[in-house]
Amino acid sequence: MPPRHPPPPPGLVIVDKDRGPTSHDVVGKLRRIMGTRKVGHAGTLDPMATGVLVIGIERATKLLGHLALDTKAYTATVRLGVATTTDDADGEPLAEPVPVDAGEDRVRAAMTALTGDIEQVPSAVSAVKIDGRRAYQRVRDGEVVEIPARPVTVSAFVLQATRRDGPFLDLDVAVDCSSGTYVRALARDLGAALGVGGHLTALRRTRVGPFTLERARTVAQLTAEPGLSLDLAAAVATAFPRVDVDAGAATDVRTGRSLPAAGIEGTYGVFGPDGTALALMADRGRYARPVVVLAPAG
Repeated sequence: MPPRHPPPPPGLVIVDKDRGPTSHDVVGKLRRIMGTRKVGHAGTLDPMATGVLVIGIERATKLLGHLALDTKAYTATVRLGVATTTDDADGEPLAEPVPVDAGEDRVRAAMTALTGDIEQVPSAVSAVKIDGRRAYQRVRDGEVVEIPARPVTVSAFVLQATRRDGPFLDLDVAVDCSSGTYVRALARDLGAALGVGGHLTALRRTRVGPFTLERARTVAQLTAEPGLSLDLAAAVATAFPRVDVDAGAATDVRTGRSLPAAGIEGTYGVFGPDGTALALMADRGRYARPVVVLAPAG
């Protein structure tokens, strides 16, 4: 039998996803690049989107469901003049193009109305579940999908540049928003507010929680030079508040025992005296209980 290669060290790979592949496609490529089946992603990106995709390797996959990915940042291009079936350039036009004569002041005012705490209807081809099935699956099956509005927060919706392209007006924008916000839906709603229709033609995610493009590498770069962006300890320290414990408490954590409460709201990382990330823990009354043990005893 050929020799078995040791598994790679646990940690996160911050991928700069190319346009075209799905997030699942990227996971498949990382499995081959990193030489392990234990690979997962946090925060799906549409095939047309590029930018930050957080990938967990080996034990770091246990972090993915707990990472603080509640805010995200994007740059995007919105085309005013026609709406599409998918709210982006991959869909079919819903009508003939409408010449756009809206000035920048009117555009900015409409963008301001879509900023802050708003109620947003996700795109019909989104991954939102309706009666247990994804909305996009229902659309592909020919169903008419109606998704209820839900609260989201758009912290910033900023116009950076405008360009004319025939009857269309293209807007380069920057968006900071809560998780669950659809930038495609912002493009759709902006076009509707201006009475001309709108859709997204480009989308680039520049930040997910604390993870930015500065640490990101493309799949091609990772193929040429595999490696983690952050080892397990650095990933935990970046994404969670940190608590350091002594050797005795570290032994308790490794065996799944509780510790005295740290007085920290939410999930936090617990580190041993040698800097090892031992567990994610959360206070429950007087005690801190393990959410996930990352370095079990033995």
